[in-house]
Amino acid sequence: MSSTPSTRSSEPVTISARPDVGSLPGAEPARTLRAAALGLRGWTARQYLAAGLFSVAFALMIGYPTVLIPNPVFGREIPVLAWNYPVWIITSVLAGMLAATYVRPEGRAARRSDDGADGAPEVLAGEDGTDTPSKLGVAGGILTWFAVGCPVCNKLALLALGYSGAITWFAPVQPYLAAVALLTTAAALLVRLRGQVMCLVPMGAPHA
Repeated sequence: MSSTPSTRSSEPVTISARPDVGSLPGAEPARTLRAAALGLRGWTARQYLAAGLFSVAFALMIGYPTVLIPNPVFGREIPVLAWNYPVWIITSVLAGMLAATYVRPEGRAARRSDDGADGAPEVLAGEDGTDTPSKLGVAGGILTWFAVGCPVCNKLALLALGYSGAITWFAPVQPYLAAVALLTTAAALLVRLRGQVMCLVPMGAPHA
């Protein structure tokens, strides 16, 4: 049976791996969205601040080389398209929020200090021992760079397709790369937020 998700990200809810109505495939997307919303509501001011700073850093990292932010260092031969800007901004926000899920909440840091715990790294709530969300986030960032960048300024595209090939073949694919980048980064964020309020235990394991 599933217990009711907690609204505090520092106290993950134990969800049994035993199949029930709430774990049916059709119910999983809705349950994931609810858990992600609870995880986001449980953020502290420190995490929101981190999300803002990481979002700005990601936006600068993508915006300068692709000249979405005009600058004297980089240039592009193909003008920026209108859809490049919303993709850039939305992906930057999602990437910043994803990075913020790895920031330890203020309350937990204080409890560790009061308990006299050492300074060893702590696995945050929601980490399941794998780095799949971080890999998805990195993939989303790389895809965003390819998607909003100048098609003929991309050295890999030029080497593989040539100048005319980059315009004929690579440029039309860029909107699809943008869509995949958005979905990939959003999926990674949902997994991290869900993991802050839900965790799995094997069937038959005792509940706390």
